[in-house]
Amino acid sequence: MVSWIISRIVVKWMMYWIVFALFSTAETVTDMVLSWFPFYFELKIAFVIWLLSPYTKGSSVLYRKFVHPTLSNKEREIDDYITQAKDKSYETMMRFGKRGLNIAATAAVTAATKDLTMISGDDELGLHATEGRSDGRTEQSDEDPAEKPPKRAAAATAKVAKKPAAIKTETQPKVVKKQTKKKPPPASAETP
Repeated sequence: MVSWIISRIVVKWMMYWIVFALFSTAETVTDMVLSWFPFYFELKIAFVIWLLSPYTKGSSVLYRKFVHPTLSNKEREIDDYITQAKDKSYETMMRFGKRGLNIAATAAVTAATKDLTMISGDDELGLHATEGRSDGRTEQSDEDPAEKPPKRAAAATAKVAKKPAAIKTETQPKVVKKQTKKKPPPASAETP
């Protein structure tokens, strides 16, 4: 019995809010046209009170006489429209999803090529740092040789790195040291 009472209350409020939503929609047009009419705003307030009053049950009357028959007659058209909107929204989301994935993939490839250029520039700096050691030691790697990147990646970095290497050699000054030859001591006249 309690569920029956609750369902009646829910149906009553559902009818009120549907009728009130239609009234609010119509009100936007009628406010522009009829706002000059005397007592227009007072009549609107009286109408809303009539809709809401449990004694007059205005929202139930309007819903049962106008709204429900119209919705019942147009039910198939409404269902078809909802199905079409659902299909179109799915297609639109798929199209935007594909565009988003393409943009993300392009951005990832662009970032990877920039990082590859940066990495190849860092490798050159690392080689110069190990060449300058005076004790002849080289750094040992803890990596397993099987985990090293394939040779193709090294070849790709070498191709990309050619241009920055040329720029570095042009900007750094070249210092050439001349070796001085020791002259043999002069022959002295006092040879025994």
